[in-house]
Amino acid sequence: MTLKKVIARDLRLALRQKTDAATVVLFFALTAALFPFAIGPEAAILLRIAPGVIWVTALLSVLLSLERLFLADFEDGTLELMFLSSLPLELVVFGKVLAHWLVSGLPLIVATPLIAILYGLPFAALTVMLPALLLGTAALSLIGAIGAALTIGARRGGILVPLLVLPLYIPVLIFGIAATDAGISDGAIKAPLMILSALLLGMLFVAPLASGVALRQALE
Repeated sequence: MTLKKVIARDLRLALRQKTDAATVVLFFALTAALFPFAIGPEAAILLRIAPGVIWVTALLSVLLSLERLFLADFEDGTLELMFLSSLPLELVVFGKVLAHWLVSGLPLIVATPLIAILYGLPFAALTVMLPALLLGTAALSLIGAIGAALTIGARRGGILVPLLVLPLYIPVLIFGIAATDAGISDGAIKAPLMILSALLLGMLFVAPLASGVALRQALE
């Protein structure tokens, strides 16, 4: 078992179950698109709420797919085989999170320009929002992996995961919105993007270790 095989396997499974990935993107697009219809065509209001709406719907979309990050492999015994393989469990976690982001986080970024048109976001704001979403959604997937690992095998784990990870999502949400607001108002974008980068780097170290510990407890 290698890291490349873990990523390739999860991507193949995701392609076979296209409805799961499509549900995440459709939820993001439809939820974000409803607000302009509900609030009305007032450009100033739409521009003001756009960063918050897009980031919150992206966060909720990532949450939709977290429960099954490890659950299917845990239930059919695949996770135990991975645990017994030569590949460290932390790298298994990293590979599964990367595959999760590729099928859930990356499509959200691709869909964002279409949503931005509905809100009348300027191109300058989009050039900031897309890198911020790239950093932010990756961090959200890593944080979510901790919650998914802690609740694996628990009854109603799908309810517990949001309760565990939402408080940890708040910093990503705050600085993601701050970066987008700065792009709209021509403010300082460097600081929030650097903080998002720091959060991602921190989670790249912490999330595989914490998730690995939780998964070992569940498997032993």
